[in-house]
Amino acid sequence: MRFLLFILFLISFSSKAQVAQHCGYDFTSYFVLNVHEAGKKENIPGLKITIINGLGLDLLNINNLYSWTSAGKPLTFTANYKIDDKGNRVTGDSQVSKERWFFPFAKDNYLLSIKNTFPGDDFSLKVEDVDGEENGGNFKTQIVKLNSFNMYVLCSSKARETQFGPKMNRPIDIVLEKK
Repeated sequence: MRFLLFILFLISFSSKAQVAQHCGYDFTSYFVLNVHEAGKKENIPGLKITIINGLGLDLLNINNLYSWTSAGKPLTFTANYKIDDKGNRVTGDSQVSKERWFFPFAKDNYLLSIKNTFPGDDFSLKVEDVDGEENGGNFKTQIVKLNSFNMYVLCSSKARETQFGPKMNRPIDIVLEKK
């Protein structure tokens, strides 16, 4: 009888040891951008921000090579937004008692979901204020070089392990100039 209990104990211990904990952001990282005017902290709304290759062309996500979303489309940033307690997007005329950011780590910034294996050092960002949009084309287009340390790696302790050099999980700070 003792032997049987011992075997059951070993099996239960072994099965618990093999269960891996997963994070909701496994295999996914993010680029987070804080795009503002010099001397101001507020994010500039309504910008078109894409990842470009060395030739200045929009990077296409062919066969989900770079991101798990938007297959076959250019990698374009979106603005973070607020949601209510039920997970519905809060609009300007919404009357809600409690609201929070959909991506709490990004706050009022632009973001893009990418794979953890994204080769950030090979690409750049193109920040454009398109005529006829929210800002009326008042800001100059800017190209910003990406680095792999710019990625938000949310399911890893790599961000805590960095002791020297640039810190991970910080928004890329981009300052735009008026035309």
